[in-house]
Amino acid sequence: MTTVQITLPDQLAQEAQRAGLLSPPALERLLREQLQAQRQDGFFAAMGRMEQVAEPPAMSPEEVAGEIRAMREERRAKASG
Repeated sequence: MTTVQITLPDQLAQEAQRAGLLSPPALERLLREQLQAQRQDGFFAAMGRMEQVAEPPAMSPEEVAGEIRAMREERRAKASG
């Protein structure tokens, strides 16, 4: 278990204490909620960046077959050479 010391303005500390927000369970809950919110924000920001990336055009079946053929020829050349 880790002990954390924080500095708050007196009025805020008093209000938080009266509201029960400075108890270890309340602080743990608040921190976990904030961490989850940050992870979600990061996830949605990444999704937004991904939407901006242009998707390469789809390959036709003939292009896929050509790529497979070229890969096999390259492997054969390496194996025999």
